[in-house]
Amino acid sequence: MPNGSDIVDVVAGEPGPKSDITLFRENRDNFEPQQKFQGDLGYLGEDLIDTPIKTPRKGKLTIDQKQQNQEFSSKRVFVEHRIRSVKIFRVVQERFRLNPKKYAEVILTICGLVRFRIGALILPPEIHASA
Repeated sequence: MPNGSDIVDVVAGEPGPKSDITLFRENRDNFEPQQKFQGDLGYLGEDLIDTPIKTPRKGKLTIDQKQQNQEFSSKRVFVEHRIRSVKIFRVVQERFRLNPKKYAEVILTICGLVRFRIGALILPPEIHASA
């Protein structure tokens, strides 16, 4: 979500290194064609994703371009904070040592815990009573 108030989509990924842009391109058919996204410079060149302006090689950004990047970053900071709250569990960034078939289940569980912590996941009253 734009203000980081919820996690709306999770791609658990596959074993081995794979860039974010590759994962996006593999899953782009799951989204509406007119839907727009925001990403970091790793998504540069993708037509559906707005990215900040890259500093040219051996060059500098203009004051206007720096201002645009600052506005872009102020909108995107919420998303980066949400990514950080998932990465705190370290499953995402380190080698997964359990059964590989359990990876997606573990990632989705972590996202559920994060959603619960930020108040985006509301459990029915009968679950609260048994916990």
